[in-house]
Amino acid sequence: MNTPTTVPTNVPTSAAANVPALDIQGLHLRLPGTARPVLAGVDLTVAARETVALVGESGSGKTLTSRSALRLLPLKATTQGAVRVAGEDVLTMNPDQLRRLRTHTAAMIFQDPRAAINPLRRVGDFLTESLRLNAGASAAEATARATRMLEAVGLSAGALRQYPGQLSGGMLQRVMIAAALMGDPALILADEPTTALDVTTQAEVVGLLDDLREQFGTGLLFVTHDLGLAAAISDRVYVMYAGRIAETGPADALFNRPRHPYTAALLNSTPRPEAPQGRLAAIEGQPPSIQEELTGCPFAPRCRFATEICTERMPEQLPVPDEPSHLVACHHSDQLAGSLIDA
Repeated sequence: MNTPTTVPTNVPTSAAANVPALDIQGLHLRLPGTARPVLAGVDLTVAARETVALVGESGSGKTLTSRSALRLLPLKATTQGAVRVAGEDVLTMNPDQLRRLRTHTAAMIFQDPRAAINPLRRVGDFLTESLRLNAGASAAEATARATRMLEAVGLSAGALRQYPGQLSGGMLQRVMIAAALMGDPALILADEPTTALDVTTQAEVVGLLDDLREQFGTGLLFVTHDLGLAAAISDRVYVMYAGRIAETGPADALFNRPRHPYTAALLNSTPRPEAPQGRLAAIEGQPPSIQEELTGCPFAPRCRFATEICTERMPEQLPVPDEPSHLVACHHSDQLAGSLIDA
């Protein structure tokens, strides 16, 4: 199915303001019974009309970081720091403010659309419910909006009358994207939205998200473990490991001149047509358990550059020389010389 060439423009007021769509500062998140925070001092920003990728292995904290923008956190989790969406701190919101945030200001596209949509209800009910119940829109107004959003993602109004089981996986993910756009959000959080799709449909969905982000003026946080997708869609990239940001910078700089051994190792383990024949490189070892306290760099046990200082002191996140927007938390980042290596 082809992506439409025109999308109705409806830029949210909050996106037009000169504030980031998402601004996370010093976020710590701890769960009961764990030896260390699940998220430890995360800083992350997404500007209006910007796509930011958050990458890392499973368990690194990517999904929790993205869900913090909607305060969709585990029970009994404790937090420190600030999570601001369109300038408002989510962590201090009361229930009414939180409801407005989730209805209008920010929206999430989940991994598996079949698990996110009730199979017993029509697509039209799914799309219009939030506007009707939380925003006071009439049934006619909500249906008109849903029709426009379906057209924006390349589906006809006929989909409103269908059940999820009558649509393909790619069409359902388009429905999820339309649902995310229903409230004119300043921020869209895409949590591995192409995982359950085939390669061709993945490319369509990624292209659609990129078009809609520009047309609607939203900021997009794209959570993925697929570095190829991150390179294709993002303006900037954050690489996460053990609940911390290991490296961040413009996509071009980070993918072509990585300065953290973990980033380089991830890139080396990614299939590439020009790579030598043979087995893919692998990152030996396992990420640290949440029951382990960390005194030094969390990647040190798996890093061939590690020295005594790496096990004794947590590295600070510092700018790469001559690249002020490229930050890395590594005691030996100079040894990488900004190129792909056998990490």
